[in-house]
Amino acid sequence: MPTSPSHPSRRGLLALVACATLALAACSGAPSSSDPGPAENVSQADVDKAMSTPTTLTFWTWVPDIEQEVALFERKYPAIDVDVVNVGQGADAYTKLRTALKAGKGAPDLAQIEYQYIPTFSITDSLVDLRPHGAEANKSKFLDWTWSQVTGPGGEILAYPQDTGPMGMLYRADLFEQYGIDVPKTWDEFAAAARKLHAANPDVYLTNMAANEAAGWHGLMWQAGSEAYSVEGTTVGLSVNDTASKKVADYWGGLAAEGVVSTDPDFTDTWYQGFNSGKYATWLTAAWGPAFLGGSAKSTAGKWRAAPLPQWDAAKPASGNWGGSTTAVIKGTSNAIAAAEFAEFLNTDPESTKMFNTKQNFFPATTALIGDPAFTGAKSDFFGGQAVNQVFADISGTVDLGWQWPPFLDQSVQDWTETAGKALADKGDVAAATDQWQSRLTSYAKDQGFTVTAR
Repeated sequence: MPTSPSHPSRRGLLALVACATLALAACSGAPSSSDPGPAENVSQADVDKAMSTPTTLTFWTWVPDIEQEVALFERKYPAIDVDVVNVGQGADAYTKLRTALKAGKGAPDLAQIEYQYIPTFSITDSLVDLRPHGAEANKSKFLDWTWSQVTGPGGEILAYPQDTGPMGMLYRADLFEQYGIDVPKTWDEFAAAARKLHAANPDVYLTNMAANEAAGWHGLMWQAGSEAYSVEGTTVGLSVNDTASKKVADYWGGLAAEGVVSTDPDFTDTWYQGFNSGKYATWLTAAWGPAFLGGSAKSTAGKWRAAPLPQWDAAKPASGNWGGSTTAVIKGTSNAIAAAEFAEFLNTDPESTKMFNTKQNFFPATTALIGDPAFTGAKSDFFGGQAVNQVFADISGTVDLGWQWPPFLDQSVQDWTETAGKALADKGDVAAATDQWQSRLTSYAKDQGFTVTAR
């Protein structure tokens, strides 16, 4: 998701992966351990020539008003015109891109791609390795964990990070005070608070764990240290039912079965009403959540505060990520140099990166902005004058670098929704349902021609 606050969770739930209807062997150029490495570096002379040659780049994106950032680039490089095309988001955007790639025509020079979908397109060799274009020199400009998200198994740099969604907890300070709830530092404290609050008022839940929200669930798996996925060429490691995953499933399945947390589908009318009516005392969400909530629950302004997620081990603070996207250069472009320069500028230029935060409310991926006192010190009236950016900047430093995504995320999301998600909604055995998730996903991967290992 760049995680546009307009609709952060609906992207990609139903789209098919590029290899879904093909044997994996038919997918060209899948990365492998025998990758010969990056091509020869592009010379400065080649860059100068490309950037002074009249060129039109086509950029597929869903980011609202991104033309403002694009204009900065066009002013610096007047020979380059960037044609911004909003192709929708999620399933719509990815289906259009896959269709164009399969047809061998109509694909853009660049595309907005969420972190979790990088493997889906890299497995089909659809993304330009940016190492020959000097991308490695920009590594220190980005948070370590975001750079790991755009780095392929062979060291390929497959995109530039644009925004992020480190996960924290937004909570109603007034409800906490009213019911004598302390801000929970651990998941044990959170569970105790959930029971206390719901016993005091059956109409109020400490939180809602949406049974349709695989993205947020993955973020909690990430925080817990799950090693659900790994990719090495056409070998995929799958362990969506590993110890950490089952710990998350047991925890939330137990609270749902007790009836002390709700499991309402999110991003629905009922869910929005729940925030405005005080039904939910917290929201376990990402760094884009404060801006989203400020627009969706205006009647509760001033009542909210932000804090880190409760921890499994308070001595080892950790978080996961939910959301964020990248800019990738698409294989087949005849303008690779100009496209790579645009992707770099868009996501490293100080004015451009700041604009993403101030205009689109994106949470930054760059170390410069996330460490800028003007950014971290900004006070939010909606959050009672709290410096919410500082809270999430600190959280971002605790996101683990090791998390990987599978090359068939859509299938994993569907299988989660129909197994663990369903069990959560039905107040059933969610941990046992992760075994079903594992079995279904393993069968799917093998059917697509992948070699599957259990991590």
